[in-house]
Amino acid sequence: MARLFMERTKGRTEEYRKFQNAAQQRLDALILPHTGTTLRLEGALHLAQPVFLPPDEEGYARLGHLDAALRVIEAAFPQVSTDIEICRLTCMMLEGAWRSRALTPPREVDQPDVCDCALCRRLPTPPARTLGDYGWRQSAGRPLTVKTWPYRRELDSVLTGGWSWTRQMNDRERDIGHRHRFEDDILVFHEYKRVIDTIDTTRLTQHVEGRLAENFSINSARALVSGLFSAHKRSVDEYWVQQHHAGSVTLPQTNPLGQSTYSLLQMLDCLFWHVAPDTELWQEENLASLLLCRVIDDMTDVRADALTGEISNFWLAEMPTHSKALYAACAIALVKYGCMPEAHDAMWNTWLMTTTIVWMGLTGRHALWFDGITPGLPSTEDCPLCDLQPNPCTGILTHGTTLTMAPRPTAPALSARSTELSARCRAQYPRTWPLFDAELHAFEALHGPWYGNVESTWEILRRTYIAAVEASSAAPSTARAREVQQDAGVVGSEQFHTLHDPQTGREDTALLAYMFAGAHPHFLWNATGYRPTGVEGDWLDG
Repeated sequence: MARLFMERTKGRTEEYRKFQNAAQQRLDALILPHTGTTLRLEGALHLAQPVFLPPDEEGYARLGHLDAALRVIEAAFPQVSTDIEICRLTCMMLEGAWRSRALTPPREVDQPDVCDCALCRRLPTPPARTLGDYGWRQSAGRPLTVKTWPYRRELDSVLTGGWSWTRQMNDRERDIGHRHRFEDDILVFHEYKRVIDTIDTTRLTQHVEGRLAENFSINSARALVSGLFSAHKRSVDEYWVQQHHAGSVTLPQTNPLGQSTYSLLQMLDCLFWHVAPDTELWQEENLASLLLCRVIDDMTDVRADALTGEISNFWLAEMPTHSKALYAACAIALVKYGCMPEAHDAMWNTWLMTTTIVWMGLTGRHALWFDGITPGLPSTEDCPLCDLQPNPCTGILTHGTTLTMAPRPTAPALSARSTELSARCRAQYPRTWPLFDAELHAFEALHGPWYGNVESTWEILRRTYIAAVEASSAAPSTARAREVQQDAGVVGSEQFHTLHDPQTGREDTALLAYMFAGAHPHFLWNATGYRPTGVEGDWLDG
């Protein structure tokens, strides 16, 4: 699989490099000459991968059923043969990884020396967990009061509403036919249980010979492959968890997925869920944003996955803490890069990271509000995360990427609308205002003057970012953190529709993404901690 990805991946485009250089030159003009420190992350595809046990009898049976369905798709749509091969290989890897986890005796892992790098010194201490900590997490999120497409039943959830929003953000300048084509793409398969119940070879043949054959698109065929993958992944997850509950095997709270294996597994999810135009699908810059969006998801999902044992979780893999910290820092650097206007000219899928951050923050399921609120604000003095420079991290799969930490640029003066946000904060939350005002200056250095919707953006920020800063400044309280988390979902239901505004939606999204992920006190970073506990459960959220 690594070889297949290496063969297909295309290096950074000249156009993308040109816009990246222009963005850096603009930032350099705002600060005095400086020297910075760097941290290197090697390309995941070059790292050693473990050897897994072969699937058991039930696993081979599941793979046989999958292969029969994939052959039907491949015969009708040879254009997606690469997608099909990736699906086969990934499902084989999943079967082997689960069996290895269940049957291989846990090996003693040499504990590396405590890392003293700038990032690892800032890693948070994760809180203890109980079953009650997981009741908030639901796949569908909170319902959107203002639906994106109110007449479509399958869009009556935050999941598909957020997908529709991302499509519109990407398609605003150049509609490549994805914006409204929900009936034949991946949204059909967003409920894993429904996938298992409705996709079999017979019905798949009917889809192929019927509606899809009449109105073919490559995305239609990819959606079929995605549905089969989703069904297979869910079935193998449930099979081994059931074996665990029956006492046939004992699943440890670790898994055998290393850094490279994790990246490959998550890329299959990403390639299906966030389809780019064929001309950009295998570009390094596209693949990097896909993988780091999964890192963002997993920074939240580790809490439930530590409980349920889902195989694909990143933070449970046997990876050095330093590598995990680097991936989290890469995600933050990409959010910062996504706030820059130059980031969005060269590629279709460049709004994916920023919309993912905002969507999670406004559904109440983001780790920002779940347990990222720590007692007391960390110091900004010599803070490597404040000084983390924007970076598209394009080589994260192939040749690696280098993060730079240097004094961050700051805009000399705020634009009129940002000044209004700052004034409101000063009047209503004087304790938080100095921090909020400083972050607005840092944001406008990246983004340029902000022309967003003051009313709706202020309403969101005061009930999310500002509320979380206020909670951090008070005495430690799980209840306060939960209040912020729950109200984030409420304000998302109330205000999500404003982010679709063609005049101000992108402006608002960029500012919210920065505040939710890149701004001090780094609520996103505070969600990176993980500590296995004795908590047990059986709810598999997929």
